[in-house]
Amino acid sequence: MPLPFLTADRAFDTDDDVALPFDDHDTWRRPYRPGPWRVGAAAVALLLASFVLLAAMIIAFAGALPGAGVCLGMAALIIAGALRMLRMGTWVSRDGLRQVRLLSTTTLPWHKVAGLRTVQQPVRWLGLPRTVQGQALVLVRQDGEQLPLLTDHSADFLARTEAFDRAADTVEAWNAEYAQTR
Repeated sequence: MPLPFLTADRAFDTDDDVALPFDDHDTWRRPYRPGPWRVGAAAVALLLASFVLLAAMIIAFAGALPGAGVCLGMAALIIAGALRMLRMGTWVSRDGLRQVRLLSTTTLPWHKVAGLRTVQQPVRWLGLPRTVQGQALVLVRQDGEQLPLLTDHSADFLARTEAFDRAADTVEAWNAEYAQTR
């Protein structure tokens, strides 16, 4: 049974390139959906946090309030880590390009981007030290430094090559539109 309202998936499935009414280019947006590996890891972390919160409640009812506070603090760190894990990725807006990592965020205005290109190179598998041959969307800065933005073996695109191609094309289109205007 198809639902009558517009979902995020249907916005990508349209053949026309007409901007949607809620399409605001001034807000930061991720040009792709988080992948199943990233969402699954965050769900497992939130499940672990629920068990830690349950342990904190049991410890608090037992009367050991400092231990319950430690468990509460651990649960808060796990929840914050899971939410940050879901925010990780490449974000675009009219102002530039932002790469959000677990512990850092880098923002680069469009006028400092010399180019974007998709290249075949060794990439990290799910962010682990092991490398495999794959594709990466590489950002070339004005000073010549190259930064990989997206890879097809990351937690967002593992076994989803079409999604990687669509996301790389979208980021390149944002660059083509806003690099010349600044």
